[in-house]
Amino acid sequence: MRLPLFIANRYLLAKKSHNLINIITWISILGISVGSFALIVVLSAFNGLEQVISSMNSRLTPDLQISAVKGKTIDLTAFPLGQLKDIQGVEYVIPTITEDALFRANDKQHIGQVKGVGLEYQQIDRLNEIVFGNDGLQLADDEEHDFAVPGAGVAWYLGINAYNPYAMVRIYVPKRGNASLMSLENSFNSDVLTVRSVFSTEQEQDEKMVLVPFDWLSELLEYENKATNVELFTIPNADLSKIKKSVGTIIGEDFTVKNQQEQQETLYKIMRSEKWAVYVILTFILILATFNVVGSLSMLMIDKRKDTEILKSMGADKRLIQKIFMNEGLLISVAGGIIGLLLGIILVLLQQQFGFVKFGTGGNYVVDAYPVLLKLKDVLLIFATILVVGCTSAFLTVRHAMRKEVRIN
Repeated sequence: MRLPLFIANRYLLAKKSHNLINIITWISILGISVGSFALIVVLSAFNGLEQVISSMNSRLTPDLQISAVKGKTIDLTAFPLGQLKDIQGVEYVIPTITEDALFRANDKQHIGQVKGVGLEYQQIDRLNEIVFGNDGLQLADDEEHDFAVPGAGVAWYLGINAYNPYAMVRIYVPKRGNASLMSLENSFNSDVLTVRSVFSTEQEQDEKMVLVPFDWLSELLEYENKATNVELFTIPNADLSKIKKSVGTIIGEDFTVKNQQEQQETLYKIMRSEKWAVYVILTFILILATFNVVGSLSMLMIDKRKDTEILKSMGADKRLIQKIFMNEGLLISVAGGIIGLLLGIILVLLQQQFGFVKFGTGGNYVVDAYPVLLKLKDVLLIFATILVVGCTSAFLTVRHAMRKEVRIN
């Protein structure tokens, strides 16, 4: 063990001549422990929230989505659908149409988006997991009857009961070409579909989206061999980055391909911004806690002045004295940080395993307990923050004290 660190460790653990210094030292350790504990718990809570929202979005959101760089639609006659299907790891390639729409049912109306999808949607397991009703995710039957599958929020606004065999929704979409603003019939195309099920996922999608058959919507919008997007669903554990690169090579520069996070870019940016805003705020609290370290270190330097004189008489230079007290300040910060991190990690792991901190009773929640997720990079970031804050405070305190001592001498 290096001499400065050895002496600093002895100063930390040994009893001081004034008991007040011991008290301030342990208050300093406690303050940093609380700060580091709060950091790891809060960041883990944000990670858990992001994981829940991501799992909800990932069910309805395709793994990859292709859209045109210019214009709104994709000409399917010239689009390489066959080549995309041949990519290893791709399970489904489904053209889709998304358009703003007005929904009417039970003398109620709601504005949202209608999404025309291929019948392959009925075969995707993760989509069927979010559907409730009589027949699961059914867009058409053997008798060529078409059905609408609204989000739970849309169904609530319109008063639709998916278990009612007579439930229907009328869908209005803008008419292409000559449209009259004075007449609803001349401005919109409309048709009625039976509702036999609803889906429930993330709230924003639930409150605006209605799924319908692709061919039905294509005819209603007067699209011919056109789509607004092409969606790719991959097999489990597929290498999405590799598939995305292959897709980009095939479709060229006239189209963009986005993964799930890029499709929900605004949502993820907001969540990450909130997480790092909280991190900055708690870091400032941690910095305030280090003022106790400054006080403890300053009083220790005064208390150990005789020891420093003895060390100087034995040949110790100014740099060695500085290192001793800088190590002392760093040890206080590290001790507090490790204690806080360990307690925080234990609490987060217990919550992950047992979920003993639960939401209030009486609500319909996606998960029963508060979601948390421990990430190694957060632990390393917090520990690095403690080291930086501890080193900076110790360095500034020791340098100021040594300069003051030189002026007095």
